[in-house]
Amino acid sequence: MHPQPPGPQDLPLVGATPYYARDPFRFATDMRDAYGDVATFRLGRQQTYLFTTPTAVEQVLVNDADRFRKPDFQTDAMEELLGQGLLLSEGPFWREMRQLAQPAFAPDRVADLADMMAERTESLIERWAPGEVRDVEAEMARLTVGIIVDAMFGADLGPARTRVVQKNLEPLGRRFEPDPRRAVVPDWLPTPENREYHAAIENLEDVIDEIVAERRDSIEERDDLLSILLRARRDGEIGDRQIRDELMTMLLAGHDTTALALTYGWYLLSEHPEAERKVHEEVDAVVDGRPTFADVRELTYVRKMLDEAMRLYPPVYAMFRQPDQDIEIEGYEVPAESLVMLSQWATHRDPRYFEDPETFKPERWDDSDHPTYAYFPFGAGPRSCIGKQFSLTEATIVLATIASEYRLNRVDDGELELRGSLTMHPADGVDVEIEQREND
Repeated sequence: MHPQPPGPQDLPLVGATPYYARDPFRFATDMRDAYGDVATFRLGRQQTYLFTTPTAVEQVLVNDADRFRKPDFQTDAMEELLGQGLLLSEGPFWREMRQLAQPAFAPDRVADLADMMAERTESLIERWAPGEVRDVEAEMARLTVGIIVDAMFGADLGPARTRVVQKNLEPLGRRFEPDPRRAVVPDWLPTPENREYHAAIENLEDVIDEIVAERRDSIEERDDLLSILLRARRDGEIGDRQIRDELMTMLLAGHDTTALALTYGWYLLSEHPEAERKVHEEVDAVVDGRPTFADVRELTYVRKMLDEAMRLYPPVYAMFRQPDQDIEIEGYEVPAESLVMLSQWATHRDPRYFEDPETFKPERWDDSDHPTYAYFPFGAGPRSCIGKQFSLTEATIVLATIASEYRLNRVDDGELELRGSLTMHPADGVDVEIEQREND
């Protein structure tokens, strides 16, 4: 077994946290480039091991997944937000809830939802006008939150509640941005940030409570997630708090990653006219009217473009796990209770697995021979994203619907600035000018 992995000199008390907080994306690639496949450092007081190889990803998330749990850091804030929903729950309880929720994401059901996804996208772009400038991140978030509530809650969020949700997403996101000060500020301390965070949770809970009340008497013969949960509560399997936790998890995680994948996709298409041309040609050749689920399978270049967008800009850019006992990974002994960090950002951009990794090339997916776990935007193993196929179908339908009518041209020049939170967001949105497509 190798000795302790290499790593940077830690600062007193905070370790490498200031460097990570300043730019978590560059931090991960700098660690990989400077120290190789494994690096160790402290995030606050927590000894952390960064692994960037596909074999480590496979071990931690797949082969030895039952020897790891979600980490304890930020536990209070995360549990207040998501409780024991699918994202945070562990062990047998998580498996029971995952099995309970699975029918809502069944392939046949996802196929049946395609028309709704296209209809909602059409409703969105009916409000657009050629020549106007819009923040495509905000537009995609508005669209995907409506789709997830329709699909999984069996409800129409409506304009007023959509505004409430979007207004309160920002303080939630800020709460989880890397910040070395947070290690010494308790979650219960009534700082302005903590008060805003708690108020945002209450506002979202009010929205969820309204939807549950509206749906309380219409749960039979329906297979959306809320109906499944309400039947389980009626049968004594779960309580009100679990319904709240699952719906809050779905409201946030169920729309954010898809909205971001689409945002980065539009940004990249605007920067790469040849790829944009190929998308338009394929959409024009495949789609006749409103995109269908059958069209999704034929839109192969669109799918490659989305895969490439999530390779370069993975919405979930890092994952953390804690081993319950000492474990060997890549020849190093990782002590129990330490942090294991897996970086989609660093692994997806590793030249050993992807030729010319900083370049946007959807064609690389024509014959990609990268190791399986060199690409893991939805995680991997038993805890991979339950909504992966839902998200990919949704993103394809949305992109094809919009691309049939419009080009989205980025207004600003230069590299896209990013900020880290629970997911990776553009620092200042992505402003685009709406251009009506002519007959190509």
